[in-house]
Amino acid sequence: MVVKYFRKAYTRFATYIYDIPPRMLAFLLIIIFALLPVAQLDVYTLTLLASANVMAIFAASWDLLVGRTGQISLGHSVFYGAGAYGAAALFQSFGWPFWMTIPVSILISAGIALLIGFPCLRVKGPYLALVTMSIPLVIAYFLSYFSEISGGQHGLPLEGLLPELFPGLAFADKLKANYYLTLSLMAISAIILYKIANSKTGVTFVSILDDELASKACGINVTKYKLMAFVISGAFASLAGCITAYIYRSATPPFFDLSISIPPLVVTILGGIGTIYGPLFGTYIYFFLDGYVLKKIIPVASWQYFGLKWEYAKLLIFVVIVVIFIIKWPRGIAKGTVEKLEDLEEAREIEEIEKKGDKTE
Repeated sequence: MVVKYFRKAYTRFATYIYDIPPRMLAFLLIIIFALLPVAQLDVYTLTLLASANVMAIFAASWDLLVGRTGQISLGHSVFYGAGAYGAAALFQSFGWPFWMTIPVSILISAGIALLIGFPCLRVKGPYLALVTMSIPLVIAYFLSYFSEISGGQHGLPLEGLLPELFPGLAFADKLKANYYLTLSLMAISAIILYKIANSKTGVTFVSILDDELASKACGINVTKYKLMAFVISGAFASLAGCITAYIYRSATPPFFDLSISIPPLVVTILGGIGTIYGPLFGTYIYFFLDGYVLKKIIPVASWQYFGLKWEYAKLLIFVVIVVIFIIKWPRGIAKGTVEKLEDLEEAREIEEIEKKGDKTE
């Protein structure tokens, strides 16, 4: 019986993973990321990786909206901030258990996405980008004006109120637990978004991206599917905001800042737009460049000499990188790599795989 299940498992692995180079690469990367904490990484690296996992969810949600339907959003931080503030407010003001606040915050953000989607559907292209960019700016001003409710610039701190997510663990073990939590949520979110992107709904999204008028002529309810993309994208972006609020124990107005909306754009172009897996790959490149390369090559203090803040200087550097990639490598690193690996793929008969499985026994 054990041999039978082993043979079946080997056949499935060889057919659906080993013989498909892109999937084999993804499988190896998953193993590497799962084993990273075993390498006794320092506190800074573990924190950086946990932040990268959260950003990967955020970026993949942006890619579903922009890369699949062509609705250019520069204000995606509104959903990120709504998720963070929603979870923090429900926990702090209403005393809800933190595990209940996350799904409710996601539903609230989905409702906000629905409300934003209706007026945004009346504009297209750069006008849509300008409209979406203005929304988080308005919300940030609203939070500052009603500081008694929102906490003003200090936001809604959760330090001292939130119970430990992993009680009884040492500080280093808590960092590892946070890393595995964010990695698991990232993997689950990526799989769901990838399945949606490659389902019939995803194909409809792409048809709208390619030719909206032709899609309408084919009887597709374009408004319905655009709103659906807004809602799904907003829901996963809010999940990223919820996780950030609970891990860093606060929700502040900078969650709505434009600087939060730019990284998803950067990492998506780095990895490959319209792929879902591209933003994941691009996110880790972004955090490696941001957390290690740029800070070593160009010290943060050196920018003060020119009167520039590091955050804005960093954005300027990455904008230049994006422009270079758009010109030189428009498909992105991940998409280009996957296309090269697909050229190496050689299909084999299942009988041949089963014979090989029999030999390994």
